Amino acid sequence: MKDFINSKLVPMVGKFVNLKSIQSLKNGVILTMPITIVGSILLLLYNFPIESIKEFIMSSGLGAIFLQGYNSTFAILSLVITIGIAYNYAVLEEQDPLSCGVVALVLFILLMNNYVTTPDGIIVNDVISKEWSSSKGMISAIIIGLFVGKFYSFLLKKRVSIKMPPGVPSGVAKAFASLIPAAIIITLGMSIYAIFKKFDTTMLEWIYTVIQTPLQGMSDTLPAIIIIGFTVSFLWLFGIHGGTVVASVITPLLLANGEANDLLIQQGVELTRANGGHIVTPAFYDLFVNMAGSGITLGLTMYLVAFSKSKQCKELGKLALVPGIFNINEPILFGMPIVMNPFLAIPFILMPIISGVSLYFVQITGLVPLFGSILLPWTTPPIISGFIIGGWRAALYQAIILVVSFFVYLPFVRKIDNMNLKLELETENN
Repeated sequence: MKDFINSKLVPMVGKFVNLKSIQSLKNGVILTMPITIVGSILLLLYNFPIESIKEFIMSSGLGAIFLQGYNSTFAILSLVITIGIAYNYAVLEEQDPLSCGVVALVLFILLMNNYVTTPDGIIVNDVISKEWSSSKGMISAIIIGLFVGKFYSFLLKKRVSIKMPPGVPSGVAKAFASLIPAAIIITLGMSIYAIFKKFDTTMLEWIYTVIQTPLQGMSDTLPAIIIIGFTVSFLWLFGIHGGTVVASVITPLLLANGEANDLLIQQGVELTRANGGHIVTPAFYDLFVNMAGSGITLGLTMYLVAFSKSKQCKELGKLALVPGIFNINEPILFGMPIVMNPFLAIPFILMPIISGVSLYFVQITGLVPLFGSILLPWTTPPIISGFIIGGWRAALYQAIILVVSFFVYLPFVRKIDNMNLKLELETENN
């Protein structure tokens, strides 16, 4: 088994994770983290959970200011993702990344309509629609970012560019080098726009209808939750950061789900599944499926601290407890270890699935409220994070899951603890 994992499985998984497309997608999505966290804080202030404070915020005019800040962060996520993916792809190809990111941004804007229609039917021209620069353009942003990054780099590698003589400032040389690739990509974009315009639509609208909407529906299902929970832990078993890899793929869809929930809240609609609310959002993934780190290992850590008999396990528990409270569980992953340890694979894979599936059902029944697109700093401790995004019911649910994790890990960690104790006693006797 160990030989098979090392010789076959790990290289295959590692090859996939290290694909330039996956790397640029991961790094491009991570680029949105600062603005999504700031936007989440502004949304929390706008929807402050204490009614008296919320009334003051609204009456004082602060509510409109907070909402403007929120709309200026989450409403441009697709633009940021487009630039970020193309930029990081060009970095991996050792080409000028900034020019590549700018060309990708131009193509994204080119492929959407340059007008919006008001609720009264009035057409307003020469605008960039926040409807498409936010959640509805997520999949388009990924496709355009990857395409431009790859095609732009390909053209430069094939020397389809203007090469300036030595002595020309590097900024000028890079601008001229990107001129022909930019012209080709923009011309291609105009052709695509013209083709879709013949059918009275745009490429972004087509992608949203044909690709993104079905994917969002699939991401919000029970099978998707099981696959997400399984994949994160499965990759970690081979030493690959499963949380980062999975998040890079699903975050655009989860952000779109969360923003759809935010829109319902702003419209005064009760956020329930029956009213079209989404369950699987960024908070669902970050604060529950990955609570206290991948595999929800805080229950294991609590056993090590309170009940372990071997010195090795006791010391490891003391070392890992404080980081574990702040969702950093690498000391357990590599110190126990869980990585490359088939014995602990069962509870490590099982716990995220248990947490995600049970939360799915309690949110359907309304026992725990649905979440919006709010993102908290990833080091926010469990229970506190649950209270912030979902009140006392979400905090209570997190506490219950931590207790469950203790008992799920119990038979496995106790066996390892006894083995370590036996080995320590034999060493002392010898």
